[in-house]
Amino acid sequence: MARKLGRRSGNIVTIHDVARHVGVSPMTVSRVINGEKNVREETRAKVMAAVEALNYSPNLAARSLATQDSARIGLLYSNPSLAFLSEFLLGILSESSQSGVQLLIESCEGPEGATAALEKMKASGCDGVILSPPLSDSTRVAATLNQMKLPFVGVAMARPADDVNAVTIDDFKAAKAMTRRLIELGHKRIAFIKGHPTAYASQTRYEGFEAAMDKAELGVDPAFVAQGFFTYRSGFDAAERLLSQKERPTAIFASNDDMAAGAVAAAHRLGLDVPRDVTIVGFDDTAMASSVWPELTTVRQPIADMAGMAVRLLTDAIRAHRSGKPFEPVREIRDFSLIERQSSAEAASGT
Repeated sequence: MARKLGRRSGNIVTIHDVARHVGVSPMTVSRVINGEKNVREETRAKVMAAVEALNYSPNLAARSLATQDSARIGLLYSNPSLAFLSEFLLGILSESSQSGVQLLIESCEGPEGATAALEKMKASGCDGVILSPPLSDSTRVAATLNQMKLPFVGVAMARPADDVNAVTIDDFKAAKAMTRRLIELGHKRIAFIKGHPTAYASQTRYEGFEAAMDKAELGVDPAFVAQGFFTYRSGFDAAERLLSQKERPTAIFASNDDMAAGAVAAAHRLGLDVPRDVTIVGFDDTAMASSVWPELTTVRQPIADMAGMAVRLLTDAIRAHRSGKPFEPVREIRDFSLIERQSSAEAASGT
């Protein structure tokens, strides 16, 4: 017999307790409680019986939000860079506090784990979701959200679809601009560390690098391209391989700051001076960029600003969704900038 968890026993019964009691998902319980029709009558009866048996009362605070002008939004993330996430969360928290928005935060192990996290969010009264990269570029996650009829905004999307709300920069142009700057400094043997192979931004930034190299008629040496995973360790390992070659690169462009910081450490381990022996640059301009020595030259992506804009866009989309009014998808492209610090310098003469 299932343990009875009434409020009189001192335990707060949650929607997850009801779901476990019946053997269904929290999403199914939420559908029954909210009177949605796409539930089998047999399942509906079992859920209602469990609600009665467990003395469950829906979260009144969450339900009242749906009838007011305020909103409960979710942040779903699966990003290996803590520095990126810190900037991202800072922007969301700042805007949420000003807008009176309640925030739910869930993590998952990539797109394959997103469905369970999203079901948990919706069952908790979530009105819409903000996606950070790489989830923001996942068509699988977008399809799940559309099926749940939850508005969402993708941030830092490398290839946003026309029907998706997005806040981004032009990764291709940004990577091309940084590569062009390295060429202006006299570097010809420029290596590139790619990000995670499943992230669109990895490929887009590499394409920008490749375009700049081709335009300068330098081409891309396959020996100067290494695979990373947007983590410090992967940047360290990739740079160690690149810099151990007989003819090593004079500059390394890592496609995020975490990997660039790892590359700086690898150069130091090999006895190389940065930037005298090798220039190392990154992408994002997170706190990591100014936490290492020498401080990183990098592409500034206004992460906190983009996250704050996503909150405003999502709030507008939720209000339109509640009122039944059409909401035209918005694609907001923010400006990037090149931030030059101590990790870059002109190529040594004769290199």
